[in-house]
Amino acid sequence: MFFTPTLLALEKALQTASLRQRTLAHNIANANTPGFKRSYVSFEEELRAALNLDPGLPLARTHPRHLPYPRSLADVRPEVRQDLYTAMRQDGNNVDIDREMVELAMNSINYSAAVQQLNQRLAMLRYVINEGRR
Repeated sequence: MFFTPTLLALEKALQTASLRQRTLAHNIANANTPGFKRSYVSFEEELRAALNLDPGLPLARTHPRHLPYPRSLADVRPEVRQDLYTAMRQDGNNVDIDREMVELAMNSINYSAAVQQLNQRLAMLRYVINEGRR
């Protein structure tokens, strides 16, 4: 009853925001390192697929050894990937500090929104448990 898909999605969003914060900080710290390639966190596409929000053809397993898709929400994990194909400077570094700062601000906003949603859900549960009394 307490572990609804919404709470699970909010937990995953908070975990992703934390990982994304560390990844962006790592990119910013290495902005002047020759040959450094920026990293990014991939999560939203997999979450959308697990929540069945992707418009498209439904996939079916025709053999028991085929991988299931979409995966369940519990199996979705944020993944750190590296951008190996671009370069911002002559030395091969591809960190654009302006882009990283914008993504840092977006991540902060997303984290705050997820925390607010989680607090509202927990406040509703607290209200029900206390039977409307304070």
